[in-house]
Amino acid sequence: MMAQALRLRWTILKTCIEERLAYRADFVFGTLVRFLPTVTQIFLWGAIYSAASADAGRKLNGYTYHNMVAYYLLALVSRAFSSMPGLAEGIALEIREGTIKKYLTQPIDMLGYLFWHRMAHKLVYYFIATLPFAFVFWLCRGYFDGWPDGLTTAGWVVALLLSFLLGFLMEALIGLIGFWFLEVSSLVFIYMMITFFLSGQMLPLDWLPAVVTRPLEFLPFKYLAYFPAAVMLHRYNHAQLGFELLVLVLWVLVLFAACRAAFALGLRRYGAYGG
Repeated sequence: MMAQALRLRWTILKTCIEERLAYRADFVFGTLVRFLPTVTQIFLWGAIYSAASADAGRKLNGYTYHNMVAYYLLALVSRAFSSMPGLAEGIALEIREGTIKKYLTQPIDMLGYLFWHRMAHKLVYYFIATLPFAFVFWLCRGYFDGWPDGLTTAGWVVALLLSFLLGFLMEALIGLIGFWFLEVSSLVFIYMMITFFLSGQMLPLDWLPAVVTRPLEFLPFKYLAYFPAAVMLHRYNHAQLGFELLVLVLWVLVLFAACRAAFALGLRRYGAYGG
């Protein structure tokens, strides 16, 4: 039984990878184009820090210009793992059009299939983007204060992998709302705006006032971008890193249970409408 399940997952993963590679030229071009805003952001922060007071030592909210560029690049890596474009809309569309029936009539779990499908997308993306990422980080190596110790680096890798799970589950949960609301595009837009701000993708969360950051400690958004980047910038000691990883694991488990519950409850009211 276990061997059969593993073969099924491997078949799904392999098929999805082949699907992604069918349009590899377009995929490669789209991947490389995403690096262009990086140059703009570096120049933008350069202009902001150039306008900063010299008395402040060109330091804003505890970040030097080099710290900010390093944070931006690391947050870019974090979001490469945790972002799931099109996942929520795709789930809601399948519910609305009735194509979700294929998961109900075949021995394939919908959430499991979507997970391996997204895994295939990320594997192809990382394969193509690794060299550009390495080149950008090499060009910007002067902005970093050096590698942290091995334990911290290992914690960063674990944080990135868990952020992938977290991002998938958060988007899937929004998509499953389609069982109750046929159109979720407005919810997805609101989620994207909240995530862009509260995940630390736009600004380090250290920049926000305490009245905002304190509630964020109880929410999962910071683990999508800020937390992995802050780990590599030596913002957490080993004890804090272990605690935050534990909280991240708990969030993954909670969201996994929520997705399973939403899927089960949604199927109870699903009317099999659509084509």
